[in-house]
Amino acid sequence: MDIVVSGIRSTGNLHLGNYFGALKNFVKMQNENKCFFFIADYHSLTTHPTPKELHSIVKNVLVEYLASGIDPEISTIYIQSNVPEVTELYFLLNINAYLGELERCTSFKEKARSLPNNINAGLLTYPVLMAADILIHKANKVPVGKDQEQHLEMTRQFGNRFNRMYNCQYFTEPVAYNFGEALIKIPGLDGNGKMGKSEGEGNAIFLSDPPDVIRKKVMRAVTDSGPKVMNQPKPEIIENLFTILNAVSTPDTVEHFDALYNNCQIRYSDLKKQLAEDIIAYTEPIRNRINEISKDDEYLRKVVNMGTEKARESASKTVREVRQIMGFRDF
Repeated sequence: MDIVVSGIRSTGNLHLGNYFGALKNFVKMQNENKCFFFIADYHSLTTHPTPKELHSIVKNVLVEYLASGIDPEISTIYIQSNVPEVTELYFLLNINAYLGELERCTSFKEKARSLPNNINAGLLTYPVLMAADILIHKANKVPVGKDQEQHLEMTRQFGNRFNRMYNCQYFTEPVAYNFGEALIKIPGLDGNGKMGKSEGEGNAIFLSDPPDVIRKKVMRAVTDSGPKVMNQPKPEIIENLFTILNAVSTPDTVEHFDALYNNCQIRYSDLKKQLAEDIIAYTEPIRNRINEISKDDEYLRKVVNMGTEKARESASKTVREVRQIMGFRDF
């Protein structure tokens, strides 16, 4: 049985990018593999959330994991900071991660450019902590979006480097898990980059957004003045809308608006109205579960305690074996 690890950084409510990048396939994965799903609250510290914010967003992500269909009786759902073995492995990998390769990481360069006053060590070594999250359970499959491919490659690099340095074959090489499909990247509504809260509130459709909020966000999505030539290629800002449409709408709907675009007859207001209603219909079952689960604190505590116990059992075994390989011995 394959071991699958996936984590979501706790920076707020989950959005469509999270769902189609990983969550959508979680139910399939948990029935076919040994799955570890974690809430990456340590990763979120690079943006300095307040204590109140941190607890709130961790709860939000936990609730939305469960609402998306993850079964804690089958899978292991846990909070990253509840498993101290992760940070120990993070340090052990950090001492063999080199400055040059970390500085070349695309996500670090992007964050350094957009947040010049917050270029902290956590941002620099972000890929190492991500590698520790994956390697701590010796995962061989990781469901990632296209924007995370480089981090997965760095995870393989760190694991292979450990194997070479200590002349062993301890860590396996994890691969992207996408069910044979192309890795999907859901774009934001602002016409630039990926969907995410860090890009601005209006950029993302959150799974918990009520219908009126979804309609307002989609209707404000960036467009252009429309096609001037039949069958012309779609510019990025329009292709972005069609990417989301492909994800939530029926093939007939996509074909309809595609034909209108190709014949220079499309009205973006009609496209956005249809897109908003399709998003609302697609997310309604999840939204209803979110409202139900968020009120049940006793159930949430049970899930967290059960997940922590299972995650630490796996993680402590890895750290114990890694320490032995490196030469740490008890007297």
